[in-house]
Order: sequence, then C-alpha cells, then structure tokens
Amino acid sequence: MTMPISQLIQKSMLRALTLGLLSSLIIATPLLAAEKPAHHAAHDAPAPATLVQAVRNGTRQYINVNNATAAGYGSFLGCVAGTDHGAMGIHYVNGTLLANLTLDPAQPQALIYEPDNGKMTLVGVEFILDSATWLAANNNTPPVLDGQVFNFVGAPNRFNIPSFFELHVWAWRDNPQGSFVDWNNVVTCDNQ
Repeated sequence: MTMPISQLIQKSMLRALTLGLLSSLIIATPLLAAEKPAHHAAHDAPAPATLVQAVRNGTRQYINVNNATAAGYGSFLGCVAGTDHGAMGIHYVNGTLLANLTLDPAQPQALIYEPDNGKMTLVGVEFILDSATWLAANNNTPPVLDGQVFNFVGAPNRFNIPSFFELHVWAWRDNPQGSFVDWNNVVTCDNQ
C-alpha cells in the first residue's frame, strides 16, 4: 500500500515531492529566442477566465517573492523547462498547503516564478492534491475548481510518487496554449 503524499510530507519535509515531482521535470532545454516575446506583460495581461482572475486577486501579495517565502513557500530544485517546448519556471511549494486538501484560488500549493537575472517574476500557480486522500474525502469525485477539472497523474509515474491531481493556472503570464495547460511557451529558464 502506498503512503499518501500528506504523510510523506509530514515525515520528510516534501522529500517525495522534491525528489519525484519536480526533479523529473527539470530538463535544461532552452527556448528559441524567437519564441520569447521582447516584452512580457506579466502583471498587466487580461484574465481570460474567472478562475484566472480569482487566482490573480488571491495571489497578488506574492508578486514579491519575499512575501511568498514569508508565507511558507519555498523554492524547489530550480527552473523547470520542457523537453520539447515551453517551461513552467521555479516552483515555490507550501508544505502545509500540500499536506491538506485546500481548493482555494488564494492558497495554491505552489507558486511559479520565472527567473530573470536574479529577479523572480510570478507567472502562475499549481494546485497539487494527493489523489487517494482527495478521493477518499470526496466520495471518489475528482477535484474541480471553478469549472476546471484537475489532471490526474496515476502511479506508477515518472515522479516515483503516489498518484496525484494537478492544475496549473497561468494567472500572471498569458499562455498561448491556454490558461490551464501545464507548459507555457512564453516562460523560459534561459535567464537564471
């Protein structure tokens, strides 16, 4: 029987997440210069959905990464780039939120920042829930937040952790593929 993520976190301070979820994603594949726009309107872009707006309203205080760390978010492993396109950025994960079943646009389990020569720009968030714990507490119904169904990642998986649900919300950087798609072609790890 696999141990839920919440118990792993309590025993090893996010070790399973750190070693599994994020480390498998970190692949240094730089984006082509043509893919990166000359100017990012990171904090001025229009919100295409009510969830995007709710996340933006709820996480505005985390534009400054120092406020995120003061609130219990911590950086994990570095910038996450895609193997064939796009990136996510650097995940700042809150272990307390990861260990519970929070579905609140103002309390995502992870904040995502794009590094740019020492400056961190908030670009999005990720909601992460242990699937066994969630399903047991919610009558086997998958999580949905403001109409957005979470992605299910089953076990065994490349992260070597129990199955989980996840949802990215690109609230602070437009994503040409959609506001809830995992990879964003206008986010880069090139300028760490």
